[in-house]
Parts: sequence; structure tokens; C-alpha cells
Amino acid sequence: MINILFIHQSAELYGSDKTLLVLLKSINKLKYNPIVILPNEGLLTDELLKENIKFICLPVLKLHRKMFNPLNLGLLIIQTKKSLIGLNKLHKKHNFDIVYSNTLAVLVGILFAQKNKIKHIWHIHEIIKSPKLITKIFVKLISLKSNTQIVYNSKATQDFWNVNKKIENKAITILNGIKLESFKDNISILKKTLFNADKEIIIALVGRISNWKGHYILLESFKELIKFNKIKLVFVGSPPPNQEFILELLINKIKEYKLEKDVIIIPFYEQIFKIWNAIDIAVVPSLEPEPFGLVAVEAMLAKKPVIASNHGGLKEIIVNNETGFLIEPNNTVELNKAIQYLINNEYKRIEFGNNGYQKAIKDFSEKKYVESFENLISKMVLN
Repeated sequence: MINILFIHQSAELYGSDKTLLVLLKSINKLKYNPIVILPNEGLLTDELLKENIKFICLPVLKLHRKMFNPLNLGLLIIQTKKSLIGLNKLHKKHNFDIVYSNTLAVLVGILFAQKNKIKHIWHIHEIIKSPKLITKIFVKLISLKSNTQIVYNSKATQDFWNVNKKIENKAITILNGIKLESFKDNISILKKTLFNADKEIIIALVGRISNWKGHYILLESFKELIKFNKIKLVFVGSPPPNQEFILELLINKIKEYKLEKDVIIIPFYEQIFKIWNAIDIAVVPSLEPEPFGLVAVEAMLAKKPVIASNHGGLKEIIVNNETGFLIEPNNTVELNKAIQYLINNEYKRIEFGNNGYQKAIKDFSEKKYVESFENLISKMVLN
């Protein structure tokens, strides 16, 4: 039995949480024994309990700008000691073969693996262009010898971080995988229930409500398009913790445009495929490069056409004019044209949706994703 310590930075069910859950649920439990460390309980721990996967709540040492003031540095030292004491107790019991740190936000895995001479996988899901100081710090951390293997979630992420031979020689890319889910609900009923709509075209942006995800550019586009079309706009997601003001600003902008009856905000929704079923057009208008873009894959698995910004990992998911459209980031004119085209052409929505579904099951399957990690872990233990 190969004992693996998984360390993750949150207990939510957004992109990196979902991909971790896919791996934990599907990894061969007869061969691999996962123990999970999380900073707190939440939706992710609820799912782990259903699968009878052991988890423990400990500090995971998130690197962020605010930690560099004296008060937070003191707290960091206390949390580091607490975390390492807890992990050392677990190590005595389970004798870990591998430490797997999920996302750059997790730092305790490096310290623990180095201290105990355990092989370490760092699974990187982020592209961090600013502030440059944080980028430089992470390059130093990724370059450390104690990182046995670096895994990127996309070629875009790989190209960003592979800045020296120390990193490049131990780095590979494993594209995210997702479980295929299906809901057979009547779509017309879903539209009426979820969106108070029936014949309208539903346009949706699914994901965290944050400043760089493109909510405002889509709202600006919708404000013009609704003048000539029967459409509704849906934002599905919630703001990051302690950033609720972003949601308030978005709500105020919707009120300013007098679109309260036409724009709906649905907080994070666990059964997301139920919502995808009732959506007609998915939009991922990210202002900054997405390291991957899992919501685009979700939409494709639901056979929906996707309009996305032409940068980052989204370029590896969307095939322009085949599964959707890739548009210039922050270009309202291009976004309007792409949405209007799909509003007018139902047959293209269906064609793009079917093409996207085929690409998603071929390139981003749960099976392919999990097997890639199982093979990697087995090789690391043998070497």
C-alpha cells in the first residue's frame, strides 16, 4: 500500500477543489491510501465523508502579501509549528511515501517533505503575474530540490513557470479531468424554475465572482444585446471569502442598468450540471489568463457552446469556430458579435455543443486524469 499525504488550501468546490476530489474519489484504494489535510471543513469535506476518505484540519501555510507584517509573521510561525507537529504524528502512524501539495497556496508540504526526506509532488494550478515579488518567491520555492515532481494543469501554466532548468527537468503537464455527470430533467421546466424563463436564450458565466473573471464586460455586452433579443444573463458563483464587496458592486451595477429582472445571480450551486442543462450559451470572458478553465470543460460536457477569452489554458480547451469562439480578452465588440451569432443560430449552438462534448470526453476524462497520476506516483515510489 502506498500512503499519500494530500494537502490542499480550501474546502470549497471550485476548480482545484473539484480536480482534487476527482483524484481522491477515483484513485485505486487497494493500492493507494490517501490522507487529506485541509485548513477547515466545508463542502469538500462533506464529499470526502461520503467517500469515507480520511481528512484532518490543520494550517496549510498560505503565502499571501498580508503575511509580511509583524503580526501575521508571528501567527505564521505558530501555525507552522502546529501544522508540523500534527503532520509528524500522522507520519509516525502512516509512514507516508508521497506528499502531494495541491496549488501554489500550500506551503507546509514542502517543509514537511524536506524535513522528513519524503518525495514531494507540487500540483500547480495558478499563473501569478503580479505582484512580481510573489512570482519571484514562487520561482525560488518551485526550484527547491525537495520538490521531486512538479505537475502543471495546462501547457499555459507550464510555459509560465518553466523559467529555469531546475524546474523544467522535473516538470510535466497533466491536463485536468472531470467526471461526466448527466441530469435528465426537462430543460423547459428547469428554465422556468431556475431562471423564471422559458423561450429566452440563457447566457451564463459560471465561477467565482472576482475582479478578473470578466463579469462586468459580459454585463456591458448583455446590456446592449437585450435591446434586440429575448435573453437572460446568469452569474453562478460566490465571491472569495472576505471579498463580498465585489458581489455588492456587481449587484449595484445591475441595478444601475435596470436589469434586475433579466440578470440573475445564483450563489455557488453544488449540482452545477443541473444548471448547465438549462443554459444555452456559456461565456468565460476572463480578463487575465486562466491557468486551465474547468468551467469550459463542464459546459462542453453539457453540450453547450463556449465563448472564451483567447489566452491561458482556455486556448487548450476551446477549438475556435468548432466548439465555440475564442475572442480577444476585454473586447466588448468581439464578445457581442460572438454571442449574437449564437443567439441567431440554434443549429450552430447544437453543432458546437456536440463537438465540445466529444473533445471533452476525449481529452479531459476522469479516467485519463487519474491514470496519469497513478502512473506518476507508482514510478516515483519505485525510483
